[in-house]
Amino acid sequence: MKVHVRKNDTVMVISGKDKGKTGEVLAVTPKAGKVLVKDVNVVTKHKKPSRANMEGGIVKEEASINSSKVMLYCTKCKNVTRINHKLLEDGAKVRVCKKCGETF
Repeated sequence: MKVHVRKNDTVMVISGKDKGKTGEVLAVTPKAGKVLVKDVNVVTKHKKPSRANMEGGIVKEEASINSSKVMLYCTKCKNVTRINHKLLEDGAKVRVCKKCGETF
């Protein structure tokens, strides 16, 4: 499965309990079609101490969400957008905002 976002992209959640939140993509799992976004879908986990020097307890951490629930967020036009591809003079292929033309 192909995922439309990459690591370190800024995305906005478009559906679900965290709708409207923006964050940075921390990890992408293309096989499962999931993304891990900073400060989105925060869950509480009960961790046991695995070693003598490691602490256990209740920890809050991000859980992955489906990639179809996020859209790329353009920081220039401050809106969600789809991407367009553009070839530069040197032959490089870059991703471009469809609304304002800013490169990602």
